[in-house]
Amino acid sequence: MIMNVFYKKIPKVMIPFLKSGHRAMIIAFVLIVLALIAGAWYTGNQFSAISDDVGDLSQRLTVLEIILASTTADLKENITRTRDSLSDALNQEKQNSATIAQRLGNYQQQVSTVSGTVETLQKLSKTDPQLLQKYSKVFFLNEYYAPARLVEIPTDYSYSDSKTLKLQTDIWLHLKQMLDDAKDAGITMYVFSAYRSFNEQSTLKKDYEIIYGAGSANSFSADQGYSEHQLGTTVDLITTGLGGILDGFDKTKAYTWLLSNAYQYGFVISYPKDNAFYVFEPWHWRFVGVKLATDLHNQNKIFYDLDQRKIDEYLVNFFE
Repeated sequence: MIMNVFYKKIPKVMIPFLKSGHRAMIIAFVLIVLALIAGAWYTGNQFSAISDDVGDLSQRLTVLEIILASTTADLKENITRTRDSLSDALNQEKQNSATIAQRLGNYQQQVSTVSGTVETLQKLSKTDPQLLQKYSKVFFLNEYYAPARLVEIPTDYSYSDSKTLKLQTDIWLHLKQMLDDAKDAGITMYVFSAYRSFNEQSTLKKDYEIIYGAGSANSFSADQGYSEHQLGTTVDLITTGLGGILDGFDKTKAYTWLLSNAYQYGFVISYPKDNAFYVFEPWHWRFVGVKLATDLHNQNKIFYDLDQRKIDEYLVNFFE
C-alpha cells in the first residue's frame, strides 16, 4: 500500500526507472529513511522523558536539601541544648561534690575533734589530777594519799646506801635519763631525797622544829600534807664535793647544768630565789612534764607563777 502511494506521488518520468532493476534499492532506501524517522521520534520521546525525570529529580533534590538543612539546624540546636544541659549538670555535680566534700571534711573534723576529746578524757582518767597541784602552803594532801605506782631508785643513783628511796615509776625513767646524760657531760649527781609519805613528812617537820625552832623550820620545810615529796614526783639532788649536805649546791656545776637542761627531762626548780613560799632550794626539783617545763623555761617563769587552771591544761601531756 505504501509503495502504491509512493508511486502515485513520484513523477511519471521516473516510473520506468523504478520499474527497472532499481525498485529493490528504492524500497530499501525508503525503509531506511522511515527507520531513521522512527528512531529520531523515539529518541526525542526518550530524551523528553529523561528531561522530565531529571527535572523531577532536581526538584526532589531541592526538597531533600531543604529538609536536610532544616534537620541539620534542628540537630545542631539539639546538640547545643544537650551540651548546655550536660555542662549545667556537670557544674551542678561539681558543686554537689564540693558541698559533699566540705560536709565530709566538716564531719571528719568533728569526728577528729570528738576522737581527740575522747582520747584526752581517756588520758585524763588515767592521770592522777593531784600531780600538778600547787601543794606548797596552798593545797592539802591527806594522810591516805599515796602515788599509784612507786619504784625503788637503784642504789647506784641514791646517795644513801642504807635508805630506800622511791619515785613514781614513769617519772623515774625521766630522772634516770637526766642523771645519765649529766654524767656523760661530766656532772655526777645522786638522789638525796625522794618520795615521803604523810607520816614521814610529819616526823621530819617535828625534828626540824626541835632543832631549828618552829619559825625557822616553817621557812624551809612543809607541813605534812603540803609537801611536794608526797606526790612522788619530786627529788632533792646532791653532788660530790659537798660533804653530804645540801647547802652550797647552788655553787656547783651540777646546779648550773640543771638550770640549762633539766626542763628537757620535765623537771623544774620549785623554789628559786625570791619565791613566796620557802627559802631558796637549788636542790629541790619537781617533775611537771616536758611540755610544761619547756614552756616555763622559754618564758622564764616558775611553776608557781601560773594560775592553777592554766597548769591543769598540761595534765593530759604530763607523761609525754
